[in-house]
Amino acid sequence: MSGCSSCSTLTAAEGNVLGCNRNGGCDSGGCNKKNVFDWLSNMDMPREDTFDVLEVRFKNGRKDFYRNTNDLELYPGDPVVIDVPNGHHIGYISLQGELVRLQMQKKKVKNNDDIRSIYRVATQKDLEKFETAKNRENTTLFRTREIIDKLKLQMKLTDIEFQADNSKATFYYSADERVDFRELIKQLAGEFRIRVEMRQISLRQEASRLGGIGSCGRELCCSTWLSEFKSVSTSAARYQNLSLNPSKLSGQCGRLKCCLNYELETYMDALGDIPKVDKPLLTEKGEARLQKTDIFRKIMWFGYKNENAWISVDTDRVVEIQKLNARGQKPESLKEELVEIESSNADFLSLNNDLDRIDKKYRKKNKPNNKARRRNRSKTNNNLVSKQNNNSNQQKENTKPKNNKSKAKGEQNKNPENNQPKNQNHRSKNQGNRRNRNRNTKPKK
Repeated sequence: MSGCSSCSTLTAAEGNVLGCNRNGGCDSGGCNKKNVFDWLSNMDMPREDTFDVLEVRFKNGRKDFYRNTNDLELYPGDPVVIDVPNGHHIGYISLQGELVRLQMQKKKVKNNDDIRSIYRVATQKDLEKFETAKNRENTTLFRTREIIDKLKLQMKLTDIEFQADNSKATFYYSADERVDFRELIKQLAGEFRIRVEMRQISLRQEASRLGGIGSCGRELCCSTWLSEFKSVSTSAARYQNLSLNPSKLSGQCGRLKCCLNYELETYMDALGDIPKVDKPLLTEKGEARLQKTDIFRKIMWFGYKNENAWISVDTDRVVEIQKLNARGQKPESLKEELVEIESSNADFLSLNNDLDRIDKKYRKKNKPNNKARRRNRSKTNNNLVSKQNNNSNQQKENTKPKNNKSKAKGEQNKNPENNQPKNQNHRSKNQGNRRNRNRNTKPKK
């Protein structure tokens, strides 16, 4: 028998899952639909007072309650053979103990003799027969749909569940109107040699049995944990300020999404602090009509007839304007209080202008501008360069020979081209003198 389809594990000969070692109860909830966490499993309960009714799970999350009349030692995930009308079936234990009593109270199931019993733990032969019966489901489903098309019945067949003893099959279908399927039952019983049970389900139950991924990116609530379906109306979307777009508000079942009821109570509580605006607000500028409401921030947006911009107004201010309009008065604008506050701030600033001007004057005197700093830096750099040039000229004059100064000056005036080699010779001599000085000043080893 194949095990969990999501983790690709196989079952052992005793029927235990080999992969995750959870004995059929996957921790992630992906292998089984509508799993229940037994938070009392780690508590030591008295053996004598244990509740003898267990919850058994079948195909596609269908569950029912059965009594352990033979005092079998059973654990969640164990395959068991149970008593059904005119035969037997195989299911898996999903819950036991005191939580089963709570589930029965929630579902309003009475603890009486109508609860059928559990025969035994399923053996390997029982599991093999059950597997052969399950293999017939797909072929039977396709063939039954062909027969429905021939008979032109207005019904949609969604799922088939075979009994473990291969003597009965339950056909789940959905239809908008009542369907006369007596001829269909005759053909199915004659062709498949089984007892046929037709069970009509709603569109929400159909989605819960088939499963799928919702628009939120998670598995459908009805196929994972939601067991009771409450009516959902378009008023729930209106209270939450959602756009009445049927493609966005409807789920895979074609009905309104069940999650619209999840946050409806919080929205209803928040709407108690928001005033009802049935008429436009009257101001001197004109009529302001309600455009949008933020329920949790308690802000309402209004817009004038000839303007595209919206003005945000608090709910308290809206109540005040409504009271003024009831008296026959019109405020200057929607935000009259804010304008008064701004004018008072302007008066306060005008009184302190003198102090600000004095502070600016002292700041200018104490802190020079960047341009003045640059000028001072350029002046200091020019002074340093001029001093360096003067020192170099004085050194050159001291190194010149004292004799024949007049002759050299005359020759320089006559032949200015001869100045260059003489200057080069003087430079070379000066460089040689500097090298000799450096050598003499070196420390002796």
